[in-house]
Amino acid sequence: MDKYLDIFRTSHSGYWNYLVSEVTSFHWENYFYGLIIVSLVVWGLELLFPWRKNQKVFRKDFWLDTFYMFFNFFLLNLIVLIFLSNTAEALFNDVLSLVNLNVSDFELIDINALPYGLGLLVFFLVSDFVQWNTHRLLHRFPFLWNFHKVHHSVKEMGFAAHLRYHWMEPIVYKSLLYIPIAIIGGFNAEDVAIVHFFALTVGHLNHANLGWDYGVLRYVLNNPKMHIWHHAKELPEHTKYGVNYGISLSIWDYLFKTDHVPYNGRDIELGFENDETFPHDFIHQELYPLKTKE
Repeated sequence: MDKYLDIFRTSHSGYWNYLVSEVTSFHWENYFYGLIIVSLVVWGLELLFPWRKNQKVFRKDFWLDTFYMFFNFFLLNLIVLIFLSNTAEALFNDVLSLVNLNVSDFELIDINALPYGLGLLVFFLVSDFVQWNTHRLLHRFPFLWNFHKVHHSVKEMGFAAHLRYHWMEPIVYKSLLYIPIAIIGGFNAEDVAIVHFFALTVGHLNHANLGWDYGVLRYVLNNPKMHIWHHAKELPEHTKYGVNYGISLSIWDYLFKTDHVPYNGRDIELGFENDETFPHDFIHQELYPLKTKE
């Protein structure tokens, strides 16, 4: 027990020190200022090339989503995720040690042994594919869908809507991503930063008020014209569990036949069935479904 109490203390103190360092210093892999820069650039593109011409500069729930961005990106880690992640890692290692194993024994690929670009590509493809499957699970199972409703409560798309999600979602994503990433061990902080900022930029663009699909690259790269259909309130019966689950890449949807872009979806209604009764404020959304708005 002392071991896990120590993990609790060091996780929070270590992350707090990291967060202070991010805010008070500037370097190319700085996640705090990186988020701000990417957000301002994509917001600027929205203002210069708006797809929905009548959408306001400060669209519906703009400030709510802006708060979500910083809360989910930084404060959620401080409150719970770092401790849970470190505890889960320690428990997993403890269980393996009982049978004289460790995580490295499951390593199938050492990406450091591959040419740099190829290793980075493998890391990106594996992580994106696992997240695509996790996203499907969030739509398929009612227990998980209740948490994912927070993200689908967005009624007007904009860059900050990318990071409106329930605190439970990253727990699900990180849990399912842990073992696949461990199997392709060898990546470093620089690799993670490159993949992270690429995914952040694509995710912001996918939710932005932009009418782009990247031409023939739309079959590989997720895009705003495709992703808006993922947020459509009404879909055909055969797609009742959702469509276009792509995170950064659209290719998984085209390969596994979960793609759906029937026409220009610029003005389609967003949300989900009975979303008019869904909480509209941060606290009640975070407590949903444990507590619903009265």
